[in-house]
Amino acid sequence: MRRPIKNRNVVQPDIKFGSVDVERLINYIMLRGQKETARKIVYGAFEEIKNAKEGGGDPLEIFNTALRNAGPQMEVRSRRVGGANYQVPREVRPERRHALALRWIINAARGQKGIPMHSALAKELMMAAREEGAAVKKKEDTHKMAEANRAFAHFAW
Repeated sequence: MRRPIKNRNVVQPDIKFGSVDVERLINYIMLRGQKETARKIVYGAFEEIKNAKEGGGDPLEIFNTALRNAGPQMEVRSRRVGGANYQVPREVRPERRHALALRWIINAARGQKGIPMHSALAKELMMAAREEGAAVKKKEDTHKMAEANRAFAHFAW
């Protein structure tokens, strides 16, 4: 039996840009309820993107492009059939694609040691907008895994 649909939290648009996506990014970056710190990180990253010498421009446009480039179309889900586990390729729902893209970009930024978070986030967003960087590599790896397991697509539920 399928699980019931969960009532999702409705996120209000952020203060500065009026974008729900930016507010989601702030919520994903936030640790231990420190939302103002998360806001400073995100707005600092957007300021760096705006003032960047190469690849700079409208931060909101670059952010949206980065999300589109880092979000996977396909992923593999584990499915147990007759005592064996198969990696079954599935299409990714838009909400999950968005969430994965945000998570991968933030994890890639957090993985860069020795530089402030706002700089790492700005760098990762600009790289993802140019279709390079760790988040886009993760997406490509996910697509390769789905392609490799295409033979098990008939097990999809």
